[in-house]
Amino acid sequence: MRINYFIINAVSIIFLVSCQTPKNNPADFVNPFIGTDGHGHTFPGATLPFGMVQLSPDTRKDSWDGCSGYHYSDRTILGFSHTHLSGTGVGDYGDIRFMPTTGALLLVPGEESNTSTGYRSGFSHENEDAEPGYYRVMLDDYGIQVELTSTERVGFHRYSMPKASSSQVIIDLSEGVTSDEIIDSELIFENDTIVSGYRVTKGWAANQAVYFYAVFSKPFESFGIQANGEKHENVAAMRGNELVGWAGFKDSDNEKVLVKVGISAVDKEGAKTNLMTEVPHWNFDKVRDEAKEKWNESLGKIEVKSIEKSDLKVFYTALYHTMIAPNIFNDVDGRYRGHDGKLHQAKNESRYTVFSLWDTFRALHPLLTIIERDRTTSMIQTMLDIYEKGGLLPVWELAGNETWCMIGYHAVPVIADAWVNNIRDFDSNLALEAMRKSALQDHHGLFWYKKMGFIPSDEESESVSKTLEYAYDDWTIATFAKGLGDTTTHHEFLRRAQSYKNLYDPETKFFRGRQNGGFVEPFDPAQVNFMLTEANTWQYNFFVLQDINTHIELMGGDAEYEQMLDGLFLSESALTGRKQSDITGLIGQYAHGNEPSHHIAYLYNYIGKPYKTQKLVKQIMDELYSEKPDGLSGNEDCGQMSAWYVMSAMGFYPVTPASGYYVIGTPRFQEMTIHLENGKVFSIKADNFHPDNYYIQSVNLNGKPYNKSWLTYDQIQQGGEMVFEMGSEPNVDWGSLEKNRPIQRIEGENIASIPVIKSTAKTFTKDLEISMGHLDTNAVIFYTINAGIPNLKGRKYEQPFKISINSRIRAVAAVDGQLSDVVLSEFFRIPADRSILLETPFNDLYPAGGDQALIDRQRGTRDFRTGSWQGYYGNDLVAMVDLGKLTMVSHIEAGFLQDQNSWIFLPQWVEFSTSRDGIVFTSLGKLTHDVSPKEEGGIIHNFVQEIKNQPARYIRITAKNRGVCPDWHIGQGEPAWIFADEIVVE
Repeated sequence: MRINYFIINAVSIIFLVSCQTPKNNPADFVNPFIGTDGHGHTFPGATLPFGMVQLSPDTRKDSWDGCSGYHYSDRTILGFSHTHLSGTGVGDYGDIRFMPTTGALLLVPGEESNTSTGYRSGFSHENEDAEPGYYRVMLDDYGIQVELTSTERVGFHRYSMPKASSSQVIIDLSEGVTSDEIIDSELIFENDTIVSGYRVTKGWAANQAVYFYAVFSKPFESFGIQANGEKHENVAAMRGNELVGWAGFKDSDNEKVLVKVGISAVDKEGAKTNLMTEVPHWNFDKVRDEAKEKWNESLGKIEVKSIEKSDLKVFYTALYHTMIAPNIFNDVDGRYRGHDGKLHQAKNESRYTVFSLWDTFRALHPLLTIIERDRTTSMIQTMLDIYEKGGLLPVWELAGNETWCMIGYHAVPVIADAWVNNIRDFDSNLALEAMRKSALQDHHGLFWYKKMGFIPSDEESESVSKTLEYAYDDWTIATFAKGLGDTTTHHEFLRRAQSYKNLYDPETKFFRGRQNGGFVEPFDPAQVNFMLTEANTWQYNFFVLQDINTHIELMGGDAEYEQMLDGLFLSESALTGRKQSDITGLIGQYAHGNEPSHHIAYLYNYIGKPYKTQKLVKQIMDELYSEKPDGLSGNEDCGQMSAWYVMSAMGFYPVTPASGYYVIGTPRFQEMTIHLENGKVFSIKADNFHPDNYYIQSVNLNGKPYNKSWLTYDQIQQGGEMVFEMGSEPNVDWGSLEKNRPIQRIEGENIASIPVIKSTAKTFTKDLEISMGHLDTNAVIFYTINAGIPNLKGRKYEQPFKISINSRIRAVAAVDGQLSDVVLSEFFRIPADRSILLETPFNDLYPAGGDQALIDRQRGTRDFRTGSWQGYYGNDLVAMVDLGKLTMVSHIEAGFLQDQNSWIFLPQWVEFSTSRDGIVFTSLGKLTHDVSPKEEGGIIHNFVQEIKNQPARYIRITAKNRGVCPDWHIGQGEPAWIFADEIVVE
C-alpha cells in the first residue's frame, strides 16, 4: 500500500512540476499558422485585436481554400496586402498589395509554376515565421527578407534588401484575394517618399472602398504607373480600374527599406491621419513590441495552467482567433462610412465591420460578453447604427455592405444575449424596433413563414434551416421584449418561436422539408440537399435551442431523445446527396467543421446524462483541434470555430444564447482564471487532473457542493471559484436528477402545429388517395375541399379518402382548444394518355418529382434550389413524349434554367423531332439562344418551335449540354449542369 501510494503521489508531483503557465506572455503560445492549412481559411499575418489592418501574405487567388489569401500548401507569394478575412467560406479583401522585388521590373503576378514570369516569388516555411502582431518571410527569388507588423489602422513593412543594382516596390491596386470588379482606383506619387490612392471594388461586398497613404523611409529614384497593361514611366498620378505602380531604387546593399501604410474606408486624409497618429516614428521594433504587448493584454484575460505545452498553443491560438474579427471600421478621428454610403462621425464608441452572425451568435459573441463587455456594447451600437442607416440589422455585414450571405436574423440573439447578461448601454427601444423590422420582412421565405408557420420547400431554398433558425431568433425577440415589458410582442413572437413544430415528423423523429401539405419524399437524413444550409437533416435535427425540453417530449421522452443523439454520433459518417465542402470534422453524422452541430454534444445534460457530454466534448477537443497548420476541422468562420474550443475548454458552453446560462461539459486544463472587466476573477480548477480523467465526479462552487449541470452568467460575473473533482470513470449520478438538469422550455403560449396532408403525388390521372395526420395523436383535424377556410364546425377528418378532380384541400388541427394555422394542398388531374420516356438519366439530387416531372404541368421558379427543376450533370437531356395517339401538333416548347454561379447553363441547342411510330423521327431543326453564359442570376429560357399542324404521336427532345464549365468560370473543366422543367406539346 505504501509503495502504491508513493507511486501515485510521484506521478502527481511530476504533473505539478511539468505544469506550465503563460504568466504575462500568453502570446508566446500563439501559432498564427494554425488553420492556414486544410479548410481553416485563416491567415498568418500581422494584426491587432479587432484591428482594421490585417497585413498578411497572399499566396493564391480565386480559391475556396484561399479565402484568406493564404494557404499553407502554397510555395509562392504574390505580395503583402492590408486587408484579410479570417476563416470565411467566401473570399474577398486583399486590398492594397505591396511587393518588393529586385532585378527586372515585372508588373504582373506571373505564373505559379514559373515565378520568373511575374513579380511573385518562391518561399519556404523554413524561412517563415509568425507571432501575434508580426510576420517574417524570405522571398527566395529576390533574397529579400520581409517583416510585417501593425497597429490598429497602419501596416508597417520592413524589407531587408540584398546587394542588387536595382530594386523596386510594386504597388498593385488591380489584384485582390478574388477577381473583384474594380469600380475605380487611383494612384498618386505625391513626392519621392509618399504614395497614396484608393481602390473601390465590387465583390462579395458590393461597394468596398479602401484608401491608403504610404510613406517610404528611403526616397525612390524612379517611379511609374501601369494602366490597363500600358506602362507609364515618371507619371505621378493616374485613375482607372487596372493600376499597378512601382517605386524604384538603385544600388541597394543590405539596407533596410521601411514602408508605413495607413488605410481608411473614409478617405485619403483619414488614412493619412491614421498613419500619423498611430505610427509617427520609424521604429519598427517598437511597433512590433507594442503589438505583442497588446496581444498579451487581451489574451491574458484568460489565464491557463496546463501540463501540455501543445494544449496551451491550441488554446491561446484559439483565443487569438476569437479576437481577429469583427474589425474596427472608424478612423482615429471617429469618422466612418455608414450603410447609407455616407460619411458619419462616431462620438466616443468605435464602429465595427465583418459580422459573420450566422456563425458567431453561437459562441463567439457569448464569449465576448464575458471577456469583452465594453467592446460588445460598441458592436451592438454598430448594429443599431447599421439599422438606422441601412434599414435592417446586419445579417452578414462586410465593409459597410450587407452581403445577405447565410440565413436568419442573428444580430437579434447577439443583442438579446448581451441584454440578458446585463450589457445594456444601448437604446433598447430602438433595438426592439430593429428586431421586429428584421422579423417582419417578406424576403428569404419570411412571407411564407409568417403566413403558414413554416417555409414550403418548393417556395424557398433552405426551407428547413430557415424555419428552424427563424423560430429561434423569434424566441430571442420574445425574451428581449419581455425584458422591456412589451407583452404584446412577447406573446406574438413566443408563438412564432414554436414554428419548428410544423416541420417535425413523429414517424421518423426528424425535421423534414414540406411541400403541398406533406413531407418531401423520398427521405434520407444523411442527404445533403438545398432544403438545408450547409448540412444534412441529422445535423439540423437538434436545432431547437429555444424549446429543448419540448423537443425531448416530441421525440417520446429522455430515452428516445438519447437514442437519437446516440444515433447521430454513432452512425456511419457517409454523406449522401450533393457535395458540400463545408461539412467536415465528422464523428458519425455530427459535423464539427460547420456550425449547426456545435451545440449538440451538450444536449445529453438535458436528459440527465452529462457524462456522455463530457466524453464527447473531450473527444472533439482531442481529435478536431491541434497545433498543426491543419489544426481546425473546418472554416474558422471569424472566430466561431475557436470560440467553441475556448468556451468548452473552460468547462461550459452557451447552448442557448440569450438564456443567461451555460451547460457544463468538462474542463480542459488543471486551472483557468477569467479576469473579468469588473475587476473580479472567476477560477475553474480541476482536481485529480489527468488527460484520462475527463469525467466529473463532483463539483464545488465557492466551497459548496454544486450538483447542477449548468451555470449562470451572473455566477461567473460575481467572481468565485469552481472546483471539479475529475476521474477516469463516469459518475452517472452527478447532474442526473431533473432538478439538476438545464431546462429550456417555452411555457404559457403553446401552439397547435399544422396537420400533414399525405399523398403519393401532386398530379394524377384517374384518382388519388388523400390521408392526414398530426404529431399530436389527440389532435382533431378539420378540412375543406375546393371551399373556404375550415373551422371547428367543418368536415372532420376520420379516414383516408379519394379525389378525382382538381382539388384545393385546406386543413387545420385543434389541440387543447388551440387551432393551428391552415395548411394547403393542391392536386391536379392530368391527361392519362401522355407519358414520357427519359433516354438519359437525371441526377438523383434533382428529380423534380420523378420520371414524369417534365410533363406534369408544374413550372419551376428562378431558384433551382426549390427542387422543381430536373437536373442533368455533364450529360445531354434526351427524352421522348408519347401523346398516346396520333395528334395534330402546332406548338412544342421546353423550358430550361441558367444559373451560372451554380454551374447551371442553358443547353447549347435544343432539337425537337416528330414521329408517327416512335422509330422514324423527323427533325424540326436545332434551336439556339442568345443568352450569354456569363449572365448572372436565375434565367428561364423557353425553346419554342411553332409548326403548321403536323400529325405526330411521339416527340423527341434533345438538349445539348455544353459538357464542362467554360475556361473563365470558377468551375472550369468541371461537368456543367442542364436544368429542365416543363415540356409542352399542343
